[in-house]
Amino acid sequence: MTTDTLVRRTPAHSAARPTKQALGLGARMRRHWQLYVMLALPLIWLAIFAYWPMYGAIIAFKDYNVVDGIFGSRWVGFKHFERFVESYQFWRLMKNTLILHVYELFATFWLPILLALGLNMARRRWYRRSVQLITYAPHFISTVVVVGLIVVIVDPNTGVLNQFLGLFGIGPIDVLNNPDYFRHLYVWSSAWQTMGFSAIIYLAALTSVSPELHEAAIVDGASRLRRIWHVDLPAIRPVAVILLILNIGSIMSAGFEKVLLLQNTLNLQTSEVIDTYVYKLGFASQVPQFSYAAAIGLFRSVIGLVLLVLANTIARRFAKSSLW
Repeated sequence: MTTDTLVRRTPAHSAARPTKQALGLGARMRRHWQLYVMLALPLIWLAIFAYWPMYGAIIAFKDYNVVDGIFGSRWVGFKHFERFVESYQFWRLMKNTLILHVYELFATFWLPILLALGLNMARRRWYRRSVQLITYAPHFISTVVVVGLIVVIVDPNTGVLNQFLGLFGIGPIDVLNNPDYFRHLYVWSSAWQTMGFSAIIYLAALTSVSPELHEAAIVDGASRLRRIWHVDLPAIRPVAVILLILNIGSIMSAGFEKVLLLQNTLNLQTSEVIDTYVYKLGFASQVPQFSYAAAIGLFRSVIGLVLLVLANTIARRFAKSSLW
């Protein structure tokens, strides 16, 4: 082997070799154009239906009328916001919206976790899959159908609920027309509909738990509850925290469709929330108040954003897990 060959193979000469330059954005797009085409479709949908309509929020600061258009209408600043805050409807709407969603949050947050933990501990595969299928199926039922089922079940004359209560000498109870029952009806029907789907997310997180941890816990004499507390729950805590943050961010936006379908003049005392009030002002009234409705909707969105940021900050500080 010659001296020239040794010189060419020294580490110094090898390090001096020019490295392969990184591809630019244009070259990467040409090379992987299929992926960018797939990404373009949801981005176009998001731009058209989520971001483009945002310019219409300006009517919340104007006295909008159809003749002058959005940019030709008179600017009034925070007039409509002040009108809403000072109106007699403000505290009733805020109270109904917050109570309904907070109740739903506390009632439905822990049910998917319990279901996922129970299914994860089930030994028989056929039993686990059957329960998962039964609890997951209601997620595919539309809101209109769910409300139709509720109306049939709680009907004071022919409903299954009142027939069952009649066996014990109770009833009939007019559930739909009683404002005291509206929140319970809304929340627990939502829990039945969403519990199975939410449990799948926690089941996916539980698959990351190493079986060796459970085996070591069993060797140490840990009971099943101890294993759930010290092995399973820490594994799903980051997922639970993120879902909790997202739910808190939407705390001012109760399920509009379901509330509107279950709502009537007799239960309006507890069923009127911000979403339904905005809908009635903007579309269902004889003289639509577009600017006033837009101001209320924008007010609700700002409060939801503040709650989302606050919940994320608290979670990052204490739970060491957050969205950003």
